[in-house]
Amino acid sequence: MEEIQSQSDHYRSSSSSASSPASRVPSSNFFYLRKPGALRQPISFEDSPDWEDTDIEVRVDEGGDSINAATTPISPSLSKLNSGSLPSPPLPEGAVVARKIAGASLAWKDLTVTIKGKRKYSDKVVKSSNGYALPGTMTVIMGPAKSGKSTLLRALAGRLPDSARMYGEVFVNGSKSCLPYGSYGYVERQTALIGSLTVREFLYYSAFLQLPGFFFQKKSVVEDAILAMSLGDYANKLIGGHCYMKGLPSGERRRVSIARELVMRPNVLFIDEPLYHLDSVSALLMMVTLKKLASTGCTLIFTIYQSSTEVFGLFDRICLLSNGNTLFFGETLACLQHFSNAGFPCPIMQSPSDHFLRAINTDFDRIIAMCKNWQDDHGDFSVNMDTAVAIRTLEATYKSSADAASVETMILKLTEKEGSALKSKGKASNATRVLVLTWRSLLIMSREWKYYWFRLILYMMLTLCIGTLFSGLGHSLSSVSGRLAAIFVFVSFSSLLSIAGVPAQLKEIKIYACEESNLHSGTLVFLLGQLFSSIPFLFLISISSSLVFYFLVGLRDEFSLLMYFVLNIFMCLLVNEGLVLVVASIWQELFCSILTLFCIHVVMMLSAGYFRIRSALPRPVWMYPMSYISFYTYSIQGLLENEYLGASFALGQVRSISGYLAVKNVYDISSKNKSKWENLLILFLMAVGYRVLVFVLLQIFVRKKLPSRRFFHCNKDTNNPK
Repeated sequence: MEEIQSQSDHYRSSSSSASSPASRVPSSNFFYLRKPGALRQPISFEDSPDWEDTDIEVRVDEGGDSINAATTPISPSLSKLNSGSLPSPPLPEGAVVARKIAGASLAWKDLTVTIKGKRKYSDKVVKSSNGYALPGTMTVIMGPAKSGKSTLLRALAGRLPDSARMYGEVFVNGSKSCLPYGSYGYVERQTALIGSLTVREFLYYSAFLQLPGFFFQKKSVVEDAILAMSLGDYANKLIGGHCYMKGLPSGERRRVSIARELVMRPNVLFIDEPLYHLDSVSALLMMVTLKKLASTGCTLIFTIYQSSTEVFGLFDRICLLSNGNTLFFGETLACLQHFSNAGFPCPIMQSPSDHFLRAINTDFDRIIAMCKNWQDDHGDFSVNMDTAVAIRTLEATYKSSADAASVETMILKLTEKEGSALKSKGKASNATRVLVLTWRSLLIMSREWKYYWFRLILYMMLTLCIGTLFSGLGHSLSSVSGRLAAIFVFVSFSSLLSIAGVPAQLKEIKIYACEESNLHSGTLVFLLGQLFSSIPFLFLISISSSLVFYFLVGLRDEFSLLMYFVLNIFMCLLVNEGLVLVVASIWQELFCSILTLFCIHVVMMLSAGYFRIRSALPRPVWMYPMSYISFYTYSIQGLLENEYLGASFALGQVRSISGYLAVKNVYDISSKNKSKWENLLILFLMAVGYRVLVFVLLQIFVRKKLPSRRFFHCNKDTNNPK
């Protein structure tokens, strides 16, 4: 304790000197690593802006079952620490106020989260955290990287991974109840948006996936979400841009991801890093928008790493974490006073969040070590106490402070009586979701020219090249090998070109994972929607390329044979689409997926019986199982049987040879008339089998990465984990 006290005094004098204008740190120095000795200055807010507005004060009625939100005037002077939180700037005159939302109170007591293998020194990611969030307020969880911010947020939302265990109690409106579907929204740090849709279209499709009812019932919630996130000027603009339209800035894209959750009109909204990848202006606009959303009554809880002074002034309450320990919970200005009482006052002209992170981020110890080495050589810098001691000092000060006692008192008031339970909102039926996903994917295909229309152009160019190369073969016996080569090249290159669809499939999987995490979709719903939407596009490719190839090469002029050729190519493309989904589901990365697919296609081509007849292939590996699992085998065999079964070739003026015997020497085909339909059936079963495999892989590789859907443990035995 003496060591801590001495180092704490050392740090206090250094920090205090930094708060004095006379001893402010030059821009060339690291932070405020100064020599001790300056007189200590009290904490001051003289340079802070004076905002005049109303702040939301939440009070608990004695003997009541509900929490009332009221607006009370706040003092314009920020030097009064008992004024609550920093008020938000006034909204523009004439601004339309969004529809009121019934918020919910959340309180957590002795909340501990353990994740096996998460920390080298401890598996406790969050340790005995206490806090609460009230309707109409913004509660921020702040701390350095790997401090447990996101884990605490997921624990409150009931979205911890399967490897996590949660201890303690979480209360919703005073009871240990669950957060049912539709009562809360959760926005991930990185969300997948559909760039080829406008903001309004994207939100409409999201509403169709989430909510039951008719179109006119969902129109109002979409418009309310657009209004709440101030997206009116961008409602009809494409999210990710187009060949002739510019996409949305990063700040507006982040708003769209939040608006997607607002279509459910949630009581509680959880946001993981709302300022992720935003510049200072976009961050301030985002927080003002969220402040306006909180004024409608919604309970906002979000994490943040760092903020400017203006953004910090919009927070109502702050939960400060470091290595899973709670260093403070309470009003934002009270946090500044807490640091001052502990001996770490915030210097003037420095952002409070920067000051907090400077004091509790252990990564700064490396910078201090660098400064110490530089001091040894030049003798200009003094070294502050290490961060671990500062963390212990702040934690000990908080545990014995009136702020910690007031938090416990507030939790007790919030949990004395059970309020109204949150009701689950209805879901859209699976049939509706399949229809919505199908229609949405068709619209995406019509606009994503580089993934779909450019791919169709490449198919036509490839078909023209192959058709003109093998044109004029005739129908003699000597043309058999040439026709076989033409069919093999056409099927092989058309299948290889399907690899161009990997980027589009990866985007589909990312969107599915994002929607699945919030229960907006399902694995079977996603696969059926993807299948139904891909059928028109694949059939368009197959019929256009097949017609060009069929007549340029000069295959048999019969309508039934032409239709079989089209169906065979269509099934081949359908199998390829399933194979692409399988590989993309495993890797979920572009380069590895393309490389793997290319290798698979080459191996299947080698075992298809063209380069060496199937009966002569080495039986281990190449004959069994490769030639039987290669879709090239059945596609080419079916096309040759379609072309040559029933045909005959003259040998001189008297003798003739059947088409089966003419092909038998160069490729293994069956003499049965129905064998080509059997090959088509095998291709169909392969297409179905690949999608069944995709269903299993999505459960393993995608849903395994998603947060668990276990909600709050309603048993009152707090000694057992969730």
